[in-house]
Parts: sequence; C-alpha cells; structure tokens
Amino acid sequence: MNIPLAERLRPQDLDAVLGQEHLTGAQGPIRRMLENDSLNSLIFWGPPGTGKTTLAEIISQHSGRKFFKLSAVSSGVKEVREVIEEAKKQNLFSGKSPILFIDEIHRFNKSQQDSLLHAVEKGWVVLIGATTENPSFEVVSALLSRSQVFVLKSLSFEKLEELISIALAHYNKEENTDFEIINNEVFIQYSGGDARKLINSIELVLNQFKNTVQRKIDKDAVLSVLQETMAVYDKNGEQHYDIISAFIKSIRGSDPNAAVYWLARMIDGGEDVKFIARRMLILSAEDIGLANPTALSMAQACFQAVQVIGNPESRIILSETAVYLAVSPKSNATYLAIDAALELVKKTGNLPVPLHLRNAPTRLMKDLDYGKNYQYAHAHEGNFVNMEFLPDALSGTTFYIPGKNSTENKIKESLDKKWKGKYSTD
Repeated sequence: MNIPLAERLRPQDLDAVLGQEHLTGAQGPIRRMLENDSLNSLIFWGPPGTGKTTLAEIISQHSGRKFFKLSAVSSGVKEVREVIEEAKKQNLFSGKSPILFIDEIHRFNKSQQDSLLHAVEKGWVVLIGATTENPSFEVVSALLSRSQVFVLKSLSFEKLEELISIALAHYNKEENTDFEIINNEVFIQYSGGDARKLINSIELVLNQFKNTVQRKIDKDAVLSVLQETMAVYDKNGEQHYDIISAFIKSIRGSDPNAAVYWLARMIDGGEDVKFIARRMLILSAEDIGLANPTALSMAQACFQAVQVIGNPESRIILSETAVYLAVSPKSNATYLAIDAALELVKKTGNLPVPLHLRNAPTRLMKDLDYGKNYQYAHAHEGNFVNMEFLPDALSGTTFYIPGKNSTENKIKESLDKKWKGKYSTD
C-alpha cells in the first residue's frame, strides 16, 4: 500500500485525536466552535506531530468548508494570492468562507503574512496557521490580533504508548501479520514525541521483518533498523527539538565545544538563526541569571544583531555568544524564585496589599491609613529600612535563594547584613 501508515491512521473526528482533550473534549473550544458553527481564524502552536494539520482537516470536514492547504516552506505571495482568488469564488457558491491552512506559517516573512490580512478581514478565507514557534514572535501583530491561538500539548508517554498499540493493531490487520512490540520506549525515544514520526518508524521497522520469521520486535531489532535511517538534521521538525535541546544542555553544562558542535549542526541544517538566538536569550536568564548579569545583555545583542546581519556572518556572532554563555557561571535562582512565587500566588489568591504600601493620592485614602507608616528607604542610612513588604499572611517568605557563585555570594552577604539573617539560606 503506497499511502503511509501515518496517513491511513490520521483521525477523522475529534474523538480520535489523542492528547489534545483540552481543545477537543466535551467542553473544549474546538468542539464548541464546531457545534455552534462559529469559526474564527486560528493559529495552532505546538511541537511537530501533535495534530495541527489533522485538526485543521477535521474542522474543514465537519464545518462543510472547502479546504486549501499551503506550506510556508514552498509557497510565496503569488501562491497565496492565487488561493485567495480561488477561495473568493468558492465563497460565492457555498456561502461559507473556505479554510486556508498554512503549515509552518512562522516561515512566512512579514510581506507574505501581510498578503493574508485583507482576505482575513473581508472574510474571504478562514485562516488556520500551524507553527512550532511562539506566534508572539513569528506572526505579525495585525494577523495575530485577528486570530485565536490554540496551544497543542506534547503527547504524554501514555498517549504515545496508546498510539503504538493502535498502529501495531492496524498494521497486523492490514498485512495479516502477528507482530508483537516488546519495547515501546525505544520507539518513543526515537520519535521525540512526534506522533507522525512514531508511526512512520513502526511501519519502517515492521516492513523490514515482514518477510522473516521474527515476530517479537525488541530493542535490538528496532535499533538495527532505525540507527541506519536517522536523519542528520531536518529543519522542518524531525530533529529540530532534539538538536536544540542538546545545544541548550551543552551550554547549561558549561561545555563550549559541545555547544559549538550542536550550533554547527543547526547552521549546516539551515535552522533559523533568530530561533537559535532567541533560545540563548532565554537561557541567559534561566540558567545564568545573576551569576553573570552581563550574559543577558550579550544574548540580547546577539538576537538583535542576527536579525540585521543574516547568514552567513551570523554564525560568528552566534558562536561567540554560545561560547560566552557556556563558560559563564551558572545560576537558576531567579528562575526558581518566580516559579515559587507564582505557585504561592495560585494557592493564596489575591492577598491584600498592606496599608503602609498602598498609594494614597486622595484625602479619603489617607484617612483610611493608606500609606501610613511607610518609610522612604532613601531617607535612611545605606538607603535601606527594615520593614515588611509582603502581605501579612506571607511575612518572612523567601522566594529568591542566591546561587553559589561569586556574584550571588556577595548578594547573599548583602541580604544577610540588611535583613539580619532573615534571607539567609544556611
């Protein structure tokens, strides 16, 4: 059969879609949208193989709308305009705006995305864009404001195991075989959570043993096939997440050589330099933080520079930044601090601001003791005064615990001296 197994298994309704119940379940927004026949332009944001294209096709089928599909990798403004003209004609006959699905919409530049605006505004098409990148960065604001963003989740280990069972049963039935997969984990690790890649790998392995007596597919059997077919790098998603993960972990692990190697793999594979720079910008705050505050400025400068310079010269700036971040001291203290604070906010709700910290622009507020007993830090020695700044119920709570590095050791000494050990981590 020439049609790939992954395509034959593509879900035809929302109930068959795995792992996106927050969107497709009984109270999910996509299900309600279809039930109410109220469809807006959408952006699906999520990792490869999580069902973005599948959901777009299901929406088209169940809403009775014509479906046009373009890939941002191979299409330009000309192709977009041709599809829009065809969609306008379809709209005249059906009464419903056709769906224009654009895969990897983040790869459209500003002018290409702008070419969609008028058609969306006029209702000639309902746009559904799919992206693996944060649409806040990659989709123009005018288009983003006219679309609803739905975030697709990575498939859990349990959902991937369920998918393996479905694929195996389907294959055995179609091919009249009785294969048994002994090790699910090796398939799941190879797929990186990509459902399409998972099914393709199962089909590839089973095809290799179809004409043999072997029916129990163990780890060695899987690796004997997959290790020969693993791609070097696919900028369209196959190893996109694996390579960037190795790159980030190498910098976090203070290995400049590994960082430069994985950087070279991405550059050689045609990865978007803005994507690489943006990930280093995040890392500089998450993994280096106050251990070397200059790292954030360095990463920000890199991000701005590669947008102006482009390839091939961007590789020099990316390399300099990657090495600098790799050799910098590491601290995730501020990252842990904000996550701890957010978790406490969820548990404690909207605690009242202490009266002495409230703004008092009116006489009534002053009469109600707003701002009373507040002490202006600059009026005290060392520009510091020991007073409570948290809500009463959280008095003394510590979120920020300085990391163990030269810069934060000094911060810790300063905090201990000012707060008389209140913020000590000993």
